[in-house]
Amino acid sequence: MLTVTSVSRSFGDKQVLDGVSFEVRPGRMTGFLGANGSGKTTTMRIVLGVLAAHGGTVEWHGSPVTGAVRQRFGYMPEERGLYPKMGVAEQIGWLGRLHGLDQATAKRNTERLLDQLELGHRAKDKLEELSLGNQQRAQVAAALVHDPVMLILDEPFSGLDPIAVETVLGVLRERAADGVPVLFSSHQLSVVERLCDDVVIISGGKIAVSGARDELRAQYRPARFELVVASDAGWVRDVPGVRVVDVDGPRAVFELDGDAGADQVVLQAALRRGTVRSFTPVVPTLGEIFMEAI
Repeated sequence: MLTVTSVSRSFGDKQVLDGVSFEVRPGRMTGFLGANGSGKTTTMRIVLGVLAAHGGTVEWHGSPVTGAVRQRFGYMPEERGLYPKMGVAEQIGWLGRLHGLDQATAKRNTERLLDQLELGHRAKDKLEELSLGNQQRAQVAAALVHDPVMLILDEPFSGLDPIAVETVLGVLRERAADGVPVLFSSHQLSVVERLCDDVVIISGGKIAVSGARDELRAQYRPARFELVVASDAGWVRDVPGVRVVDVDGPRAVFELDGDAGADQVVLQAALRRGTVRSFTPVVPTLGEIFMEAI
């Protein structure tokens, strides 16, 4: 497990991280979210030792993260860092060797990853000959080639079309299923919502929200419900203890206005009036939680 505790960092007079604390647990995908300039990349670089923290600690399984431990991490920067005029398989295998793999293992891992990421047919091509989306897949392969014990990915889905997103998701889920902690940032909240087990939201250099995705949904969920009936649902506006959010013909979305039992009052009234197509609580999206948190 990776544990970040009270980490701070300044650039000149500007404090960009202020007491940042969170955990990335084994076998779990942790989405690291924040607006541009919120401190995500700075935090990742401190975890990786690229930048020094001005306060706080970063620990791996309860001990300070050392250079030897970081050598076993997999990192994908937001800016593409591979060599454009070098062959795809050649440089991914070479990066595996830099992480300590022998030649045969590096070659085997490279071939397996390129096949998983559907780049096997482009293995001998120069990176610059690939589309931007395929270059991004190659960057993912470079982060995974040495079988890292921890994955830190900065915007791994940038530039990927929906099919490529699914391909990369499958590879990352496989690593998490093997027990690898995965920390990744992304502005594509719909992808994060599908992928992550845990969420960390940073705003202005401070952690605004952190926790399990489903627990956060329950925590931030207002008492909101959606009712769909066979006829017009406008009558819901007249039910005491209900605040209507939206009515569109047979569909009504409403919140409870202090009366915990008003949802059942609405349901019973709807049943007396005729057919009820559906009656469900409305779960907030990660995007809604994100906007409220920041």
